[in-house]
Amino acid sequence: MPASRTTLRRSVAAAAALPLLIGVLASCGYGSKATQDEKKVAAEGEKLSAGQVRLGYFPNLTHATALVGDQEGIIQKELGGTELKVSTFNAGPSEIEALNAESIDIGFIGPSPAINGYVKSQGKNLRIIGGSASGGVKLVVNPDKIKTLDDLKGKRIATPQHGNTQDVAFLNWIKERGWKVDAQSGKGDVSVVRTENKVAPDAYKSGSIDGAWVPEPTASKLVSEGAKVLLDESSLWPDKKFVITNIIVSQKFLKAHPDVVEAVLRGSVKTNAWINANPEKAKASANARLKALTGKPLGDKVIDPAWPSIQFIDDPLAATLQAQADHAVAAGLLEKPDLKGIYDLGPLNKVLKAEGRPPVADAGLGVK
Repeated sequence: MPASRTTLRRSVAAAAALPLLIGVLASCGYGSKATQDEKKVAAEGEKLSAGQVRLGYFPNLTHATALVGDQEGIIQKELGGTELKVSTFNAGPSEIEALNAESIDIGFIGPSPAINGYVKSQGKNLRIIGGSASGGVKLVVNPDKIKTLDDLKGKRIATPQHGNTQDVAFLNWIKERGWKVDAQSGKGDVSVVRTENKVAPDAYKSGSIDGAWVPEPTASKLVSEGAKVLLDESSLWPDKKFVITNIIVSQKFLKAHPDVVEAVLRGSVKTNAWINANPEKAKASANARLKALTGKPLGDKVIDPAWPSIQFIDDPLAATLQAQADHAVAAGLLEKPDLKGIYDLGPLNKVLKAEGRPPVADAGLGVK
């Protein structure tokens, strides 16, 4: 990796260690699939300031906090009589559109869509209120065509979407190697082929791409088709941590229903603690939710290698968000943004304090 990467990185505060909270969680009865009846009973408790909260997330493993929190009824339990209504999305831009249209109130989403949404609205539509996951992104390649990183030159490498989080990361990596690629067309020393994650395995099998810089479980799906992991993106970051999934909220909803926002964050924090204390049960829970959403669970050859590459943490790793924005600027995808005010970590820090946990930092990008 060229030394220039260090000039683009800010120091990343080490994520606070997650206590197991076994005693607390054991009393909640997590660990088995919450039935619809159980969720209904949970929703019959005392209502908060809103009758329902509409939550968006993606059906993939980097959103496992949402998958497990929904599947096990952990988030609903914290909401009491306020109903949790879930919508799923395949890409960040569509989730931002839903937030702007007031179709959802809170969402789990990657850093690049959050940045783009905040900048395009001139800082008026959303706040990042917490973290969810770090890591889970890999460069996987056809080992017959690519054996070293230098072999990527002249090859066709997929990213999920133009300007998405992995697209930004790959374009920045290319630039740091001294290679040239047009950020808009993807043409250059490496061909960056924007390919939906669900299409990438077939594109790989057909030979139309030689590899991909993608999140889990797509990376492991490609490996199951014969690809090899050439690079784990976490190796490029300080402490091997970088934000892959944030929690965002509509500013309007945050102002009107702070108690509901706080309840969702409590659910997220307790879900992450349960995931880290019970990784095998949590993996099965996430897969059960994926089956319910997509009609098909992930096979062991996919989920087993994918799961341990993702860290489930509450810290949004704010310094890495700024670094990712810097990468988008360097790649020519974004004009230098003003991200001050993108975070409001007050509700999360209140939840963490109640759990006996230290606060997390906003890297100077918090709301005043």
